Amino acid sequence: MSVRYLDCGDTAFSVEFGATIAPEINARVMGLHARIAAERAAGRLAGVVETTPSMRALMVCYDPAATTRAELQPAIEALVSGGLEAAAPTRTMAIPCCYDDPEFAPDLAEVAQRTGVSGEDVIARHLASDFHVYVLGFMPGLAYIVGLEASLELPRRSQPRVRVPRSSVGIAMNMTTIYPFDSPGGWHLLGRTPLRMFDQRRAQPVLLAPGDAVRFRRVSRAEYDAIAAQVDDGTLDWSTLEVRPS
Repeated sequence: MSVRYLDCGDTAFSVEFGATIAPEINARVMGLHARIAAERAAGRLAGVVETTPSMRALMVCYDPAATTRAELQPAIEALVSGGLEAAAPTRTMAIPCCYDDPEFAPDLAEVAQRTGVSGEDVIARHLASDFHVYVLGFMPGLAYIVGLEASLELPRRSQPRVRVPRSSVGIAMNMTTIYPFDSPGGWHLLGRTPLRMFDQRRAQPVLLAPGDAVRFRRVSRAEYDAIAAQVDDGTLDWSTLEVRPS
């Protein structure tokens, strides 16, 4: 797998591992992200400010008063050539999702028809998908979550919606996502979560992060309303969403 080093202005460069969206490429991105974090924790790689993972590349930002790309890139190249172990998911997050209300799942019947299965099969396959957050982008808190069951893969809608409600759960290609705000959108909507992907009242406003594993947990409309009420009044224990190793 070839690696390219590309300029990103005068205080950053990108380490690009490939030209496609693939698990093995993103695994190397996240592996380097974790390796650099470990090096910095050990007092090495002076001058690195932060690293930002994307689908297929890692951007390395540095302080030009402390280092240069000419000094830093060889150290990064050495880490890459030394081999990068796939980083384990930093967390596994269980996201409640209501698929049962037609208002929440306006595209469920169409997705079922186009994929040749029942609506319940679509839900079951979405719930069974092995999801991982690859990158955040487009708007604050929007996670591109890869790993959709192959039988559900569809292109984006030919006619995007002008307004998709906040917290809608949609699918497109081999991904799922959760809209953090009311916004235009062209993904197929299968349900809605009572959670907010971006909430400035939290210490960490963005709920998901690159490297997270994600599972969806089916809830009824009554359960949805109960969780949404806790989110609204600030009483939800967000730590309960993280799946702890047994």
